[in-house]
Amino acid sequence: MLPGQLGRLTQLSTDTLRHYERVGLLPPPHRTRSNYRDYPSSSPERVRLIQRALDLGFSLAELKTILAVRDQGGAPCRGVRRMLNAKISALRQRQKHLTLLLSQLTRIAKVWDRRLRARQGQPALLLENIPLEISATRPRCNLTNKRKERA
Repeated sequence: MLPGQLGRLTQLSTDTLRHYERVGLLPPPHRTRSNYRDYPSSSPERVRLIQRALDLGFSLAELKTILAVRDQGGAPCRGVRRMLNAKISALRQRQKHLTLLLSQLTRIAKVWDRRLRARQGQPALLLENIPLEISATRPRCNLTNKRKERA
């Protein structure tokens, strides 16, 4: 199956398919005499699996590890389940943060509305008067984890 055919079947660009191949999600396909990629008939199923897993929040690096174990005849199921548990936990934390942020923003909007009414036509200095507790509750980016994920 040529890259264009696989792309049409999976609704992905040939660039994306080549990227999946480069990062190890798709095994290198056989080449025709003209040096075109010739993907096996199982490729659409594999690409759809990758897309579904990405939709669930799995990273390319995680999928590479999972699929490598599968391709070697292993069963990565328990590890995949642990990864899903971690994603659920992270989403719950994010949900708590977003709920708190929504409450804080709603409270600030009310304060700002009062400030705007009191300062008709004059600068209200809204951003200068953001309560300090807002920045204290914002989750910080952990560069260490991001670097590990890219490796």
